[in-house]
Amino acid sequence: MPLCPGTPTPAHSTVTETHVITTTGLTKVYRARGREVTALDGVDLHVREGEVYGVIGQSGAGKSSLIRCVNLLERPTSGTVTVAGQDLTALAGRGPRAGKELRRARSRIGMVFQHFNLLSSRTVQDNVELPLEILGKSGQERSRKALELLDLVGLADKAGAYPAQLSGGQKQRVGIARALAGDPKVLLSDEATSALDPETTRSILALLRDLNRQLGLTVLLITHEMDVVKSVCDSAALMENGRIVESGTVSELLATPGSELAAALFPLDGEASGEDRTVVDVTFQGESATQPVISQLARTYNIDISILGAAIDTVGGLQVGRMRIELPGRYEDNVVPIGFLREKGLQIDVPGHESALVKEGAK
Repeated sequence: MPLCPGTPTPAHSTVTETHVITTTGLTKVYRARGREVTALDGVDLHVREGEVYGVIGQSGAGKSSLIRCVNLLERPTSGTVTVAGQDLTALAGRGPRAGKELRRARSRIGMVFQHFNLLSSRTVQDNVELPLEILGKSGQERSRKALELLDLVGLADKAGAYPAQLSGGQKQRVGIARALAGDPKVLLSDEATSALDPETTRSILALLRDLNRQLGLTVLLITHEMDVVKSVCDSAALMENGRIVESGTVSELLATPGSELAAALFPLDGEASGEDRTVVDVTFQGESATQPVISQLARTYNIDISILGAAIDTVGGLQVGRMRIELPGRYEDNVVPIGFLREKGLQIDVPGHESALVKEGAK
C-alpha cells in the first residue's frame, strides 16, 4: 500500500528479510439483519521477523477484525493469512485433519487481550497453565513452565494469588505470560494497554519490547494511541475504513513528505504570519537532531527565522525531532535555503508544495 498518495512504499529486501505475518487481499464482511458491513477491504500486510509492528486507527477502522483474522478467531470472507510460512486460511473448514493442524498452528501464536480474559476462579499460576493443559502437557511440565514465565514477567511472587488480588498491570502481565505458554513465534496484542494508566502502560510496553528482544518474538499490536507506536514500534500502518492507507518502518514514515502517521507522531501547529512567508516542517533523526542546523541556516543566508513549533522524542531508540519554522519570502524565494537544509540530510516538508519537493528529491 502507498505511504501517501503517489508515493510508493519503500521496498524491503526479499533476500535478507523474512515476513512472518502476511495477509493478501484480506476481506471481512459481517452480515446481520439483512445488511452487510465491510470491516476489512483488501488488506495487504507484511510483518518482518523479529519486529514490533503497530497498526493504528480510530474505532471502526478495522483493527480488531484484522488481528482476529490473523489467528483465525475470525474467519476472513476472502484473502489469505500466512503465519510463519503456513497458510492458515487453507486449513480453515477443511475437515478434522486440517482442523487439528490449524489448532497446532494457533498454538504458535500468542494473544494478549485488552481486558485480560483471566479466569477469576483460578490462581495466577493456573491461568498461565491453561494453554498447556489444552496442549496435553503433564502437571509437572505445566508447573515448571508457568513458574518460569511468571518469573520472566516479574510476577514470581504472585503464583498463588487470584486475579481479584492483582492490579490492572499485574493482570496484563499474567495475560502476557499465558500468551507465551505455547512458545509462540508471534505475539498479537489487541489494545493491551488501553485499559491501563499511563505509568502502567509504559511498563507493559517496556516488557513487550524486552520480550521481543530476549525471545526473538515478532509482535503485532493494534492500538489507537500514537504514543504506543512512538514507544515500541519498528514499523507501523495506518488503517481507515477497513484499508491500510499508509505503512512502512517508522524511520521511512518520518522521512516521507505528507505522511499522516509522521504528522500524528509529532504534531506541529503554527500558520504563516503573512502571504509573503514560507512555512517549513523539518524532521531531524539520529545525529542531526543535536546539530545546530537552524542557526547555521540563519547565519549562512543572513535571514531571520521564526520557530512556530517543535517536538523531540525517542522513537525506536532513535532520537527524532520535528520543527516548524517560518522563512521570510515566498516559497520561490526560499529554494536555496530549503536546499541547504536538504543537503544537511534533513527531511523537509513545505505545506502546499509537497509535489515540488518530491520532484527536487528525485533529481
